[in-house]
Amino acid sequence: MPCPVDVILPCLDEAQALPGVLAALPEGFRPIVVDNGSTDGTPQVAAALGATVLHEPRRGYGAAVHTGLEGATADVVAFLDADGSLDPGALPAMVALLDVDGPAADLVVGRRVPAGRGAWPWHARAGNVVIAALLRRRGVPVHDIAPIRVARRAALLDLGIADRAFGYPLELLLRAGGAGWRLTEVDVGYRPRTGGRSKVSGSVRGTLRAARDMASVLR
Repeated sequence: MPCPVDVILPCLDEAQALPGVLAALPEGFRPIVVDNGSTDGTPQVAAALGATVLHEPRRGYGAAVHTGLEGATADVVAFLDADGSLDPGALPAMVALLDVDGPAADLVVGRRVPAGRGAWPWHARAGNVVIAALLRRRGVPVHDIAPIRVARRAALLDLGIADRAFGYPLELLLRAGGAGWRLTEVDVGYRPRTGGRSKVSGSVRGTLRAARDMASVLR
């Protein structure tokens, strides 16, 4: 059996979406749900479904995912949003790219392909296009700052990522590029989230907050 992969799922009020996301995880992909202050029973739902549950009281995407990274024990880790917008079935093919013949990837990231109306609001997509273009100008060959990534845990910790808000994935890419990591980008389907509205892309205000955090990282 292949070595297990720990899947880090940052969560803030995702009790409705979690059962479907956890059920879709392939065999050998172990969920680590990092609760970021939910009030809808998210950690209880996750624990009942067999996930490892960690708690991060500091609000922020980066705080949650980094707590999950520190708490993981597998050599390879994946990051995945817990809102049902991304198919966990994409993860095995992404992990396989870390160990292909020839130059393997050090970091595999998703490039979202909308698979339904409302999956990716215009304001979120526009902000993503601008940030990705700025990254490419700095030599990081990506077209999306997608919330699905695969890499080796020890190497990620060695990057020393400091942001604990929405700038975390951007800093990860910048530091990986600066460290000479081999990066591979793959298309992944992007669906409307399960229940409710995204805390980030679901509103112009949320998108602007994320853009502010990312801009501070770029500066």
